[in-house]
Amino acid sequence: MYDAIVVGARCAGASTALLLARAGYRVLLVDKGTYGSDVLSTHLIHQPGVAALARWGLLGQVRASGCPPLTRTVYEVADIRIEGCARGVEGHHEGFAPRRRVLDALLVDAASAAGAEFRERCRVTGLLRDESGRVVGVEGSHRGRAFTERAHLVIGADGMRSAVARLVASPYTVHDPQLTCAYYTYWQDVPACLELYERHDGWVAAVPTNDAATLVLAYFPQSRFDEVRTDAGRAYREQIRSTAPALADRLSGKQPVERLRGTGDQQNFFRQANGPGWVLVGDAGHHKDSITARGISDAFWQVEHLVRELEGTLDGDPAKLDAALARFAEARDDHLTPGYEATLGVARLDPHEQRLSLLRAVQSDPELTAIYFDMVAGIASAGDLYTPRLLALL
Repeated sequence: MYDAIVVGARCAGASTALLLARAGYRVLLVDKGTYGSDVLSTHLIHQPGVAALARWGLLGQVRASGCPPLTRTVYEVADIRIEGCARGVEGHHEGFAPRRRVLDALLVDAASAAGAEFRERCRVTGLLRDESGRVVGVEGSHRGRAFTERAHLVIGADGMRSAVARLVASPYTVHDPQLTCAYYTYWQDVPACLELYERHDGWVAAVPTNDAATLVLAYFPQSRFDEVRTDAGRAYREQIRSTAPALADRLSGKQPVERLRGTGDQQNFFRQANGPGWVLVGDAGHHKDSITARGISDAFWQVEHLVRELEGTLDGDPAKLDAALARFAEARDDHLTPGYEATLGVARLDPHEQRLSLLRAVQSDPELTAIYFDMVAGIASAGDLYTPRLLALL
């Protein structure tokens, strides 16, 4: 009998298992994939996520992996160029963009070292329930053999297409249309900081990562997906050329070091976060367009908040556990809704004149620039930007 079974061993699941195991709980962590494998992901960690890694004692390992710190951000749209860095969180002003094969493995190793049991190639196909309908475990196949395991709590951390969410029939509480499709690959010998370029119907980002490589992403309106996918390589290069010509110049004459990857399935939703004996964290319960790269940092926030709420509740008292899960669900929606709405605004790829006027004022002031990049990182809200200085400039 486990205290918790965590389904999914990526950013949300592995970190949940890590913190629960450190708190003394007996944890089983399972994943249908293999240890150290890559996954479709933009993999930028904003400062709130960096601060979480530091609290967990793992930031040094991210640095040691060769992933460079992101100490400067450049954002260009229309005639505007904003350059600087965020004020940061707990003294952490830099971001990081480790490859997922690096970050996910690092988190799984830490969870295992803390005492969690990890099983790869372990597919969950069903849930165990008691006579009241409460979820009390999982069933599935592990390396081709059937298994069942029981726990006080089953945690679905298995991504946007979560099997746990499907098995508990978790309904959408918010569901908005898809707004962008995105393609990316990696380039070497392309110097870059964290760079963001925007125009009408276009968005391009560049960010350095492990192995002296630079991740370059191109976003298109979702309405163009069928067109773009017919010749994704050509569309990708053309979007970079038209949206970020200076970056295109740096790429000129070079070839990507990996295949082009992309998706037209960037869903925007909140699902019901919990029920009797189960809870969803990370993309399983809440997913939004990757254009603002909030997913990893938001997942870390959810994990820390959930584990705090679970303190003292995994002792077999269902009422106490359900109350903790309900508190987590309410806090999740309150905390993540502003960032969700802001992400949808960016993903519409339509920089309107009112916003451009605000950005022209911001670019002239270092303090406003720092607050703006705090907003990009999910540290500050739009209200924080409206200081007397900004109002005077406007």
